[in-house]
Amino acid sequence: GRMWVYTVGFTVLPHVGGFLGWFLNRKGIPAWYEKLKKPSWCPPRRVFPLAWTVLYTGMGYASYLVWNDLGGCSSKAIVPLGLYGAQLALNWAWPPFFFGAQNLNVALIDILCLDGLAIGTLCSWYRINKVAALLLVPYLGWLAMATCLTIHVWRDNPELKTGKSE
Repeated sequence: GRMWVYTVGFTVLPHVGGFLGWFLNRKGIPAWYEKLKKPSWCPPRRVFPLAWTVLYTGMGYASYLVWNDLGGCSSKAIVPLGLYGAQLALNWAWPPFFFGAQNLNVALIDILCLDGLAIGTLCSWYRINKVAALLLVPYLGWLAMATCLTIHVWRDNPELKTGKSE
């Protein structure tokens, strides 16, 4: 009867860090971000909150499915949920690196490591729950775009690579 609490908790968890990252960096985003040289295919700023809401919900629910299939926090869950937790931490760290510190070098390293962990998460989840793995596919697609965007911004704004100059 209380499984809905776990379902909601796992589904909401990714939104916590995403919201905090936005909240802490929201003032600096418009002015600084608008000045960056970005590729023509960069999505409009208003698309990002909608995309992340959908992606965080999917990955959060998927993590619940994996947790449930592995019988909770069992020894079998260490690797698949550990990979998930590590990639989620790097996901949450990217906005403070990019928008907060405005450090394109660190943001690029972060997202490249995030890509590897997210792919590892999907691969480990595929053996456990195929629906959970499939729920990560849109996230990996968006991460691929975000990685390309980060690389372009890093490459095309060389004066900003090491962060705020104060």
